[in-house]
Amino acid sequence: MISGSVRRERMGPTIAGWVAAALDTSIEVDRIDVADVTLPDDSLLFPGGGPKSEIADRIAAADAFVFVTPEYNHSYPASLKRLIDWHYGEWRLKPATIVAYGAQGRHAAIEHLRGVLAELSVVTTRRVTGLREPWASLDGQGRYAPDADLTRGLTASLTELRWWAEVLADARRDRPLST
Repeated sequence: MISGSVRRERMGPTIAGWVAAALDTSIEVDRIDVADVTLPDDSLLFPGGGPKSEIADRIAAADAFVFVTPEYNHSYPASLKRLIDWHYGEWRLKPATIVAYGAQGRHAAIEHLRGVLAELSVVTTRRVTGLREPWASLDGQGRYAPDADLTRGLTASLTELRWWAEVLADARRDRPLST
């Protein structure tokens, strides 16, 4: 799971906790918070990658991704774009779903991220989750506690993600795509 905001006052880790709690307990979750990642200097980046980052092996080991991202200025944050750009083959032929949140939109961030992920041969789920003003739905302990409809929508998205993860893992193993 990738949490994409680096701002001090952010909802990403809280939303990521909600998503992790909704996952089947048999699924191993590796949470990567972009705020905790140090990437190499961008002058070393070239088409298709660059020097190996501190999280490259963790991304490569994943069978699927959940991107938790805020919507900033009708897109996703530069911190998330930078993390994506620093990895290339690690994302290839794997599925992802997107959980976006914000004050107004959310769906512009989802659609912008889908285009970038498609360029990296990532299959995004049809079902995605957009959360409007999630800070208004925090419980007494600061956890995200949305209504049942949002939770059902997230569950449907995660079910689809798991199906894609299994199908694409089999395909990567049994029918590798040559480029």
